[in-house]
Amino acid sequence: MTGEITLRGRVLPIGGVKEKVLAAARFGLKTVILPRQNEADLDDVPATVREGMEFILVDSVDEVLEAALESEAMTAVI
Repeated sequence: MTGEITLRGRVLPIGGVKEKVLAAARFGLKTVILPRQNEADLDDVPATVREGMEFILVDSVDEVLEAALESEAMTAVI
């Protein structure tokens, strides 16, 4: 996950999305959390890389925490 958060909890857009996604893919990461305002930047990422990854687009810190702390194990218990 990468981004900037305002004092009110809004997630702001970031730069270097392509480079960050490519780095995540190189390290074997399958899920990336990005600011929703950066959705169009995903077009710059090669389709072969995008196909193997899940992108979670968020607007607020609440959504970031929910996505980042979500766990299959936790879901199975509930």
